[in-house]
Amino acid sequence: MKILGIGNAIVDVICKVDDSFISQHGLTKSTMKLIFDETEFKKLLTNLKIEKTVSGGSVANSIVGISQLGNKVGFIGKVSDDEFGSKYEEGLKKENVEYFYSRKKEELPTGTCLILITPDSERTMCTFLGTAGKINENDVNTDAIKQSELIFLEGYLWDEGDPKKAFDKAISNANKVAMSLSDQFCVDRHKPHFLQLVKNKLDITFANEQEITSLIDAKNFKEVISFAKQLNKLMVITRGEKGAIAVHREEAVECDVRQNLNIVDLTGAGDLFAAGFLHGYVNNLSIKQSLEKGTEMSSKIIQQIGARI
Repeated sequence: MKILGIGNAIVDVICKVDDSFISQHGLTKSTMKLIFDETEFKKLLTNLKIEKTVSGGSVANSIVGISQLGNKVGFIGKVSDDEFGSKYEEGLKKENVEYFYSRKKEELPTGTCLILITPDSERTMCTFLGTAGKINENDVNTDAIKQSELIFLEGYLWDEGDPKKAFDKAISNANKVAMSLSDQFCVDRHKPHFLQLVKNKLDITFANEQEITSLIDAKNFKEVISFAKQLNKLMVITRGEKGAIAVHREEAVECDVRQNLNIVDLTGAGDLFAAGFLHGYVNNLSIKQSLEKGTEMSSKIIQQIGARI
């Protein structure tokens, strides 16, 4: 197998609502709210008509993209044996992703992200992590890891306790390890741990400019580049409209963004960029070609609604 992803298994539940629904429930348009109370989450769902469900989560989105590019891939993510859990599994299998996880009845239900689309096309998200965030070392299939050329992890999944043990087990059995820092909130919460991972455990790190600047407390982007050169690993940084750059040892390779795109929705841009880059990497393309493939994939996804091509 080329790549095995390990991440939060979250079902995206897409519903159309009007603006009054957003204000009635005290939500802030275009933001993502984490909901910790299952009852509160169920109440939100009560009278909504579900347009569609998608097997989501950051790394899962990347893995589906890599599968669509013709690679043999797999995914590990914790779900419960409930309706959304079986929809999650079906959704991945439809995309030719091998799912290395056996559903069982958990205390918490399958993780869900409610995506509320208002008439102006804005997306407001409410996420209930459910059992996704409770992944532990027993959920990690060692054979699947050893048989993969590379594993791809997400920073969102990293937490003290069981998730950390799952991470450690995955990394210690992997041939090569790539990870996305996921978002600045994650980086700020886990800074010393993430810095250790980047320096000592990861072969490839994906980050955007804000995340990596925050991680190493850099004063400017020059400092980021010199940190990346000293690492002796591969670091891939997206910079919004400034394009993307990959640093490997002393070499820094840049790639510009595509021009004149009809940008509709930025969801999944980073996930699909990673998919394109990793496709290039495992198929022995040059760093420049891998960056171009990542840029091509992210350009496609931002011109449509949702995180799937």
